[in-house]
Amino acid sequence: MTDPDRTAAGSPTRMASEIAEQPAAARRTIEHLVPEQPRLRELAEGRRRVLLVARGSSDNAAIYGRYLLEVAAGVPAALAAPSVATHYRARLDLSDTVVVSVSQSGATAEIVETQEWARECGAATVAVTNVAGSPLAEAADVALVTQAGPEVAVPATKTYLAQLVALAVLADALGARPSLARDLERVPDAVAGLLDADVSAAAEALAGADRVVVSGRGLLLGTALETALKMEETCLRPVRGYSYADLRHGPISVVSEGLLAVLVGSAHGPLAEPMADLVRDLQGRGARVLGIGGTTTFAGLCDLHIAGPDLPETVEPLASIVPSQMMIEQMARRLGLDPDNPRGLNKVTQTDTAR
Repeated sequence: MTDPDRTAAGSPTRMASEIAEQPAAARRTIEHLVPEQPRLRELAEGRRRVLLVARGSSDNAAIYGRYLLEVAAGVPAALAAPSVATHYRARLDLSDTVVVSVSQSGATAEIVETQEWARECGAATVAVTNVAGSPLAEAADVALVTQAGPEVAVPATKTYLAQLVALAVLADALGARPSLARDLERVPDAVAGLLDADVSAAAEALAGADRVVVSGRGLLLGTALETALKMEETCLRPVRGYSYADLRHGPISVVSEGLLAVLVGSAHGPLAEPMADLVRDLQGRGARVLGIGGTTTFAGLCDLHIAGPDLPETVEPLASIVPSQMMIEQMARRLGLDPDNPRGLNKVTQTDTAR
């Protein structure tokens, strides 16, 4: 049998190699960014809310950041609409706001322009990027430069995980009683423990599925949306990503036989058991369910299941994305695609801006 982590020429895909680099990338990023927490606390003093600016995979990381800031740090947070700055050029009072701009390259013009707009509106600015000296990092009050190392494959894997680490460090810094440090230290080993997971059956099922939806909720919603995005951009399949709550409303009507639902569950927290209820509902409508993580009840109900990390819910998303990345890389190979260079994508995403 051909190893699905290898190209036709026999060499490993860059995507697979970069997935395997994530334990070290997480450890370096934690060690590098935790010392920045006093600067973050000083910058945020007297400011009561956070606004996150991002696009693409970085936007999914920002969704995690929003939930974590509110749940773990008690800080009101929201996602910005960059076009408010770049096209509508609205003038807002952001004097009580920390604006966090998230961009792997630090060079996406729309994000750089939005950060400058935020500063002009009175915000304090934090950049989360993997590139020191990038325009975003240079212009920010504090730059959280992740230590993922150069990423060659177009789909973001280790840079995405490092962004999650940076946002967890930020939330821990801004909380009234920092409490995530010990849990963060467990993340690199948890990621390493997932790299040996057998995801071949999941990849085969996805490659043969006509219709796929992905769902999660709460702190793991960003993981679900990132899984859907990675499947679309790497495997060229239309995939819908939904919040569990949204899926249970109108979209549930399209669930029928032939649908494969990928559910990202948490092993802990208030949304863990409702995901088991969703499995029953989807199966009752004829869908097959591929579960990632979750409780033992959730795992037992799923038609296919991949184990998730043994981590508290607050940092679980830092590792729960890894099985998704692995199965999507294998799915692409089974479809005869090159996961390192998906058709029509570039490493630095440019969105049109009004000049």
